[in-house]
Order: sequence, then C-alpha cells, then structure tokens
Amino acid sequence: MAKIRVGLLFGGRSGEHDVSINSAKAIAQGLQIGNNEHKYDILPVYIDKNGVWIAGETAQQVLETRTPLSTEDVKRSQLWQFPPQVQDIDVWFPVLHGPNGEDGTIQGLLTLMQVPFVGSGVLGSAVGMDKIAMKMAFAEAGLPQVKYVAVERSQVWSNPCIFPKLCDDIEAELGYPCFVKPANLGSSVGIAKVRSHSELEIALDSAASYDRRIVIEAGVNARELECAVLGNDNPQASVLGEVTFDSDFYDYETKYSEGRSQIHIPANLPQNIITKIQELAIKAFKTVDAAGLARVDFFYVEESQDIYLNEINTLPGFTQFSMYPQLWTATGIDFETLVDQLIQLALEK
Repeated sequence: MAKIRVGLLFGGRSGEHDVSINSAKAIAQGLQIGNNEHKYDILPVYIDKNGVWIAGETAQQVLETRTPLSTEDVKRSQLWQFPPQVQDIDVWFPVLHGPNGEDGTIQGLLTLMQVPFVGSGVLGSAVGMDKIAMKMAFAEAGLPQVKYVAVERSQVWSNPCIFPKLCDDIEAELGYPCFVKPANLGSSVGIAKVRSHSELEIALDSAASYDRRIVIEAGVNARELECAVLGNDNPQASVLGEVTFDSDFYDYETKYSEGRSQIHIPANLPQNIITKIQELAIKAFKTVDAAGLARVDFFYVEESQDIYLNEINTLPGFTQFSMYPQLWTATGIDFETLVDQLIQLALEK
C-alpha cells in the first residue's frame, strides 16, 4: 500500500514563528514512529519570516536545527511561488500559529488547492482567531463568559475629547482589574492587566499598535482550566488540565519561560464540574464550526462554582510538552495515535 504524503507546513510570518517550528518538529517525530512510519511520508514545507515557501533539504534543516530563516531581498513574485514538490502532497498538516496561520487565510489557500488539511476550515479558523467575533458567537449560543467591551483602534487613536470618555465608559462597565487584548494575536501577545485609569489608557494605546480591534475583559479571581477537543461532526472532549503560574497573569513570558508555569493533568475538580466543562467545550467547538482539533480554555470560580468560557484555540501548540497532546495522552490517546487520527479526520472531512 502506497504511503500517504503529508505536507507539514510550518514557520510563517507571525510572532509565533519559533513556536511553530517546535510544534512541527514534534509532529514530524510522531509521524515517523510505530505504525505511522509505514503509513506516511513527510514533506516539510517551511514558510520563512518573509513569507517565502521552501521545501526539501532546507526545510528539513530548519526542522532539525530549529533555526528560523529569513530570505533576503524578497521579490513580490517569490511570495506567489510554491515549491514543485507541493503538487505531490496528499494531505496538509498546517502547524502555523497566530495570524496568517490559524485565522482562515492559509485555510482558504489550502481549500483552493483542493487538498485535504488538518484542522478547521476558513470559518472556524477565522471566528476562533478573532476574539470579538468569537465572543459574539459564544454569546449568541448562550455560552457563559465574563463581561467584555469591544473597541476599535480609531476610537483609541482619536481626538483628546473622545479617548478619555471611552476609558471612562470601560471603567464604569467593567471596573478593575480588567484585561486589554488585541483581538487577533495568539500566545498572550500584547495583553495587559490594568488596575487604574492611567494603566487602561497605556494598555489600550499598546493594544492598538498590534491590532485595529481590541477587547477588554473584566478580571475574575478564578482557576484556569483547559480542555482538548478532537473530531469533526462528533467531537470528543479530553480530561481537563489546569495551568498555575507564578506571575500576575498568564502572559507570553510566563507561558514560554521554563519553570514559570505548571500544568496539572488531570485537574483536581468535582466530577459535575468536569462534565459541565467538557460539554461546554464541545458546544464551543461546534459553535464556531471547528474541525479536527481545538483547545478550549475556561475560568472556574471555585467559591461560586461559576464557569466562564475564555476562548477557543483552533491550532494550539503541539510540542510533546504542550497542553493539547498532554491532555489526550492522559485521556488514553498517545502522541503517535493522536497525529494519525488528525490526518485521518482531515481525509474524512
């Protein structure tokens, strides 16, 4: 039986380029062990930091060394050229985190190529990436969320009369502390926790430099829980994991600095809370029309037993140490089986 040729697409132009390389390295290793070695051939396809697609030995070298590349003096025409090996790919496994990777743009391109790919399509990816669109979809579905306010860059970078009034309105609606987030960045990039009017002004100005859409959320004293989802039309939920950390909140530095955060799997929770969160995770997955995989994050207020849906990540980190594969390992699906199932789900979809 002929092997299935998997196009492992990684790198990209987002700030999560290095994370993407690490995820792709782990997936490549998972596809080369056990039964997978006899089922799949891997073609690494690397998108460098300037957007040039590279396949073959150079892409393999990036995977092995985990050293990013940037093509010098890029011509616009180079951005439209695909390596010739691309035409032989049977299924794509995109591992592109952040903008231009999990926001529906690459999914639209792969759809036009008419080749199956792992993960959500254009709609699920786009809604899952934009925090404002996501929250609106969740609200329409009746999913519980913390209070939030959505604003645009034009409101922040407006005349001196409008901006103070905007801050006053946010302060009155949400109080402090609250969190200011660019709507379309991943890995906690550009997020700030604010406790005063002056901090709010600074955080809004900073967030506006990252994105033209900004969301501000009410702070809540809660445990941070995560649930992995796997499947297409009949998705399944994993056991739950909990993230604890030694910083003020789970920012980019804490997330990717060794020893700053800890993962607890399975999370120590009452069974009724576990079941409820798993149900909400599947509902969130279906609400945005996700497919294949997603990690759904929650806040749990232990005193009141209130559960709030934080966000869905349709292309979560995928190293051996990332929460998503660890949750499935604890549920009974090892890494080798997980990557195989994701490819099979792509072919099924």
